[in-house]
Amino acid sequence: MKDQKTFDVIIIGAGPIGLACGIEAKKSGLSYLILEKGCLVNSLYHYPLNMTFFSTSEKLEIGGVPFISHGAKPNRFEALEYYRRVSSSWGLNVNLYEKVEHVTKHNEHFDLTTPKSSYTTKSLILALGFYDLPYLLNVPGEDLLKVRHYYDEPHPYFNQKIIVVGAANSAVDVALETYRKGAEVTMVIREPGIRESVKYWVRPDIENRIKEGSIKAYFNSEVVSIKEDSVDIKTPDGEITLKNDFVLAMTGYQPPFDFMESLGVKFQDDEFHSPVYNEATMESSMPDLYLAGVVCGGLKTNKWFIENSRVHAELIVNSIKQKTPQ
Repeated sequence: MKDQKTFDVIIIGAGPIGLACGIEAKKSGLSYLILEKGCLVNSLYHYPLNMTFFSTSEKLEIGGVPFISHGAKPNRFEALEYYRRVSSSWGLNVNLYEKVEHVTKHNEHFDLTTPKSSYTTKSLILALGFYDLPYLLNVPGEDLLKVRHYYDEPHPYFNQKIIVVGAANSAVDVALETYRKGAEVTMVIREPGIRESVKYWVRPDIENRIKEGSIKAYFNSEVVSIKEDSVDIKTPDGEITLKNDFVLAMTGYQPPFDFMESLGVKFQDDEFHSPVYNEATMESSMPDLYLAGVVCGGLKTNKWFIENSRVHAELIVNSIKQKTPQ
């Protein structure tokens, strides 16, 4: 299959759901290829080093491969090991570090080009995830090197004054971990409090640290300007300036809407910019183009997770099989 250029189905994205789609295609005897611009489960790889999943290990399983973790909820290292094992166990046809640059549809086929090759397929699955496009603060100074939209580990922030922007799980995890490794942490939060969606076993910890003053928090506030050694914040009591070494903007991420729209995917006129698709088949408004995983939720990125979107793979492949001549 290595030199093959035409497939029954091509899957863009080698995250857990993209792998699940590949597994279902292989089980059904369809020729398939998974294309990934980064490493295997690229989004998970870029999660914080010490991240623990919200889901238990069995809810992250795909392809009938058991996922055994040391704790009730697996961590990032265990997940990376697991999905490597899944890919190897199934012998999945995955091309890593091969970014899809162009997709066009001619008659009933999609033509894809990458820096390495070109491919043709009757059916295309977008399992893109949403971790590559962070929401920007859109304030002066955001382009400074001290501003980070991704976080990996706490060590670089020891003995530093840091501002964490956000009130969801990522921001809370970053604030707590950096505080416990010696950073002076201030949170800047637009909302009046920590979000209700924060993991239930973490919420008391962050609320107590804020209450006792170990972590300073400005609610109903926002960053308005960033300078080399300070940050200006608009608060309910007026604008203030804080000494600062790093800004960690944990403001969330969004799906690649421009790429999806370029392929002909239509979107609903709602606050989440939700893509239009058939819930029974996951087929988008563009015939033979399917959506899988978190991209199905548009801006509502907490709607679909690995555990509740694993089923997309089977729905999609069943639809493709019905259209594929035997």
